[in-house]
Amino acid sequence: MTRYTGTGRARRRALVAGGLAGALAFAGTVTGDAGPARGVRSDPGAVGLLRAAADAARRVPYEGRRFLTTWNRGRSATAEVAVTHRPGEGVRYRASSGAEGYRPDSAADESAGIVAATLGLLARNYSVSRVADARACGRAAHVVEARRPGGGTAGRFWIDSETGLMLYRELIDATGRRVVATGFTEIDLDVPAAGPRITLRPAPPARGADRPDPDMVDAQAAALAPWGERLDGARLARLRSEGWPIPKDLPGRLTLYDARSDGATVHLSYSDGLAAVSVFVQRGSLDEARLPGWQKTVRRGRTVYRREALRRWAISSGNGYVSTVLTDVPQSTAEAVALDLPRGGVPFWTRLARGARRLGSAANPFG
Repeated sequence: MTRYTGTGRARRRALVAGGLAGALAFAGTVTGDAGPARGVRSDPGAVGLLRAAADAARRVPYEGRRFLTTWNRGRSATAEVAVTHRPGEGVRYRASSGAEGYRPDSAADESAGIVAATLGLLARNYSVSRVADARACGRAAHVVEARRPGGGTAGRFWIDSETGLMLYRELIDATGRRVVATGFTEIDLDVPAAGPRITLRPAPPARGADRPDPDMVDAQAAALAPWGERLDGARLARLRSEGWPIPKDLPGRLTLYDARSDGATVHLSYSDGLAAVSVFVQRGSLDEARLPGWQKTVRRGRTVYRREALRRWAISSGNGYVSTVLTDVPQSTAEAVALDLPRGGVPFWTRLARGARRLGSAANPFG
């Protein structure tokens, strides 16, 4: 087994293990309008390498350790998990705390930090090309770079030249500073393709009053599988007509690419190809007493509660809806998204009077 140790790794503050689906993101590009970038040209071969990496995450067996480091306001936080992938059985994660997580193979690409569903957005918003090959985790790797339309590197990806696996990736802000780095610290590719059947069941993210300190959530949800039922266009249109705040786009060319529901909560996934933001929308009102330790910000007449951990949290509410933003981008972006989210189009009690939901399903765990 080979081991790769990044500079200063030993000095980083290990917090908690985790990875919410699609939330390996970065800052610095989440600014500007919501339209597609102009004058962007991507190398099809480079995009093909990233597409192959998403596929390799499903078909290549491996064992090892993965880390996630985020930087925000001059501070860093790092989490690390042991991972095992056997095709057909999914990806299993275990944190040093003993917390475990699981993804089926259908979502294994998300564990690699590159999602096939967002590659089109990446090629639309960034110039994607190959640069000089290098090494990562002791292995030869192809390197793909994503650059902003106005110049400047936004992200780099190290892809194993033998298997196509994503070994390491880093996301960079407009000033040239890394804001997210993730990948393997150890990897062993000489593992059986089959093994003991994984019995862990995917679980939805913790919500509201059931959600303790965000750090603990990360530790307990090392790698959650996509949860709930996927919402198609017709169901999204119906929810919007009922007043649910479900924007198609968010600031910074963030586009809605996946929507799911567990019956009480709608999970919206946004991306521009690199940056990823999860938004959880629930009916109800916000109980400030249940947010001890959260910081309060009031902007443009709207209140946002925020919390910084390995990931960034921001919560806003209005017209009977509570929206929780979860992302790896710096806190300012999480707040901007929370502020930009619509409040909902129909007053809460009006919807109840119409019988749109039973009172029990309308109650939000926040209060």
